Amino acid sequence: MTTDARTTPLDDAITSPFLRACRGLEPSHTPVWFMRQAGRSLPEYLAIREGVPMLESCFRTDMVVEITMQPVRRHGVDAAIFFSDIVVPLKAIGVDLDIVPGTGPVVAEPIRSAEQVGALRDLEPDDVTSITDAVRGLVQELDGTPLIGFAGAPFTLASYLVEGGPSRDHRRTKELMYGSPDLWHALLGRIAAIAGQFLRLQVEAGASAIQLFDSWAGALSPADYDTYVRPHSTAVLESVADLDVPRIHFGVGTGELLSRMGDAGADVVGVDWRVPLADAIGRVGPRAVQGNLDPTLLFAPTEVVHARAAEVIEAGRAARGHVFNLGHGVLPATDPDALTRLVDFVHSYEPEA
Repeated sequence: MTTDARTTPLDDAITSPFLRACRGLEPSHTPVWFMRQAGRSLPEYLAIREGVPMLESCFRTDMVVEITMQPVRRHGVDAAIFFSDIVVPLKAIGVDLDIVPGTGPVVAEPIRSAEQVGALRDLEPDDVTSITDAVRGLVQELDGTPLIGFAGAPFTLASYLVEGGPSRDHRRTKELMYGSPDLWHALLGRIAAIAGQFLRLQVEAGASAIQLFDSWAGALSPADYDTYVRPHSTAVLESVADLDVPRIHFGVGTGELLSRMGDAGADVVGVDWRVPLADAIGRVGPRAVQGNLDPTLLFAPTEVVHARAAEVIEAGRAARGHVFNLGHGVLPATDPDALTRLVDFVHSYEPEA
């Protein structure tokens, strides 16, 4: 791992392997956490969520705290990811939407007009009191383990709002983007403000880092990303720059966009499994990287999982910093014990002499 020799007393005070790796400092071991670790594959998560709709669970302080803590207790990961959903701030400001099991976010009235964009008001602290209360409670219970706050990136949230739900081709999204660029930029500007407000509230309540998820940015060409998206993602990341917490930026299928996502203001660039980590490191420049084991490898024999994990760790040594993760979220059918074994392997890994 390459590090910046210009360290400060503050750097010396950072003991968390996760935070040290994010900042380009040498950690005591390779840190690891998993996207979607808070839920999905854990039986204790399924038990507590039984009969409780997804969005309701995201606004219940006690449930958010418990679900966020479950993978930390079980797996011993180096960071907790706040249990929520990227559409939560939109719900909090009054957008009529729901998360439909088996489908995903569904918006009752997809955005088609400037009047609808104008109705997207700012996110106020009182809109998410139960969520910031959960952050404060988690910081106490985590007792030094960093908490990652997160938000959805403007393009991905805009796609849900315009399409009315998940889309394979983002036809309506691109129709608006190309055909009504003024309305498009107005929409993404409003979403960027809301996402930035949501991230800021999480950090002010105690989150130690943030991650901006752009799940659908891989549907864009580099030129379209630069023109229609990057300025708004930059605005989100810039909105918390003064808080001095690591900013992670992740997208799916974004191999051709990695340098641009870093340039948007990320300290750490998340890499999915489609791009060899060594190639990704060359693209993101002097930034830390996060990733990037294929989530489906967790269904392979343990020796295969660990061999592939070792390759990822070795590749990560060339980066300014490396946080081990999957190349996307934990799949629901994943054996939780496989995740625990993987954490133990990453923590104890030593290169062969």
